Amino acid sequence: MTDPIESRVFDIIAKSAGVDREKVTPETTFKDLGLGSLDAIEVIFDIEEAFDIHLPEQDANLDADTASGLVAAVRQAMASGTPATT
Repeated sequence: MTDPIESRVFDIIAKSAGVDREKVTPETTFKDLGLGSLDAIEVIFDIEEAFDIHLPEQDANLDADTASGLVAAVRQAMASGTPATT
């Protein structure tokens, strides 16, 4: 069964990286996709906007932070019920 949250996050990552969706897996890092720190920030903003959430401020570890870790952060933010500030 396809996880809609994971699928949407992976779609956003793929679009931002300019790669085929199939290249984004749970183990993929931003570095794997050639995304720099500014690109990673854009991905975070796009995800926050898509899910109407606010992710905690933290520096992205381009080498170690995985797509599945980002999905987990989205789930946690959604569960906490903290909407994005406008």
